[in-house]
Amino acid sequence: MGMLVRAAVFMSPLLFCNAFLVLTGPNEIKGIWRGSTALPCAYVPAEDFVQQTLTWTVVHDQSSGTVFRRDDSGDHTLLSEYRGRVSIPKEVPGNVSLHILNLEISDRGAYTCQVTWRASNNSLVTKEMTTKLEVVKVAATKPVIRAGEPGLMVPAGARASLTCVASGSPPISYRWFRSAPGGKALLLSSQAELAWDSLRPSDAGKYYCEAENRVGAGAVQRSDAVELTVRDLPATVVTSEDGAGYPEKNYTTQNFQRTQLSLYLVILIAVVCGAVVFLIIFLIVCIRKPKDAHVYEVKLHNSRAAASRHESTGHYEEPISSTENNYAMEPMKKKTCEEINTKKNEYECVGNTQESEYEVGDTV
Repeated sequence: MGMLVRAAVFMSPLLFCNAFLVLTGPNEIKGIWRGSTALPCAYVPAEDFVQQTLTWTVVHDQSSGTVFRRDDSGDHTLLSEYRGRVSIPKEVPGNVSLHILNLEISDRGAYTCQVTWRASNNSLVTKEMTTKLEVVKVAATKPVIRAGEPGLMVPAGARASLTCVASGSPPISYRWFRSAPGGKALLLSSQAELAWDSLRPSDAGKYYCEAENRVGAGAVQRSDAVELTVRDLPATVVTSEDGAGYPEKNYTTQNFQRTQLSLYLVILIAVVCGAVVFLIIFLIVCIRKPKDAHVYEVKLHNSRAAASRHESTGHYEEPISSTENNYAMEPMKKKTCEEINTKKNEYECVGNTQESEYEVGDTV
């Protein structure tokens, strides 16, 4: 009985993995020559199982080998003809699909996806799945014209573009035509995109494109024609005095005139403000009292007063113009009221600070 229990415990991870660790993918897939394809292979990750190795092998008509291997050391492309053309995503756990670029006819064959997991009891579980790849050449399909963001109705002067899109085996060559009167067509470009940097009204018309590849004996596929409309700039309606409106100028001209008028107003205001500031500064400089003016004590000697030994004493600022007189200029010394009163009380010291700055005495 104990042996049965131990066997059941040992086999339980294997039974669990059979329910969850299942590789899924199609049995057969077709890829387009010179195109790219993906060989799907995926499983649902289980908590108790860790992926150890992943290999993709191929069996061609006359050869076989390992195309790709992923293990603890990293990813490895083992066949030289697949180097730089195969990859396996790492972002999604459980997705081990093989992506192949630039398919060649020699790439067709049976591809086998093999995954090995390690269980929590260190046992290994291996599953595999095989997909058959066919590489076919596909002729170019009927192209479709896709307009740029402005659409097929674009204002004059704007950028615009038309793109010709077709599927099939690359390389696919494109040609752009413009319908002309009389059923003729003008060849415009040999690129997939037809673009204008600045549309003109003369660019309006019907356009179509052609697509062609090397498959199908060079059959040319032609798209449906589309009509490109170029709108003129809207005009400004000027209303006369009698109320009748007529187109005069476009909105661009009107906006330019408004901008020009606003610029004139700004310049005029700046000039007026500058003149006012200059006038204020000039008035302040003219009115301000000079700081370097000196105060002198003036003694007036009058002939009559000299006889009586009377002297007139006063204070004044340096005169602007000098004339002949009998005044003697002497720098003023700071005197007190008592010093002035000692000279026979000719003048009284007045304490009131509101009196005049000049006191001049003269007896005739």
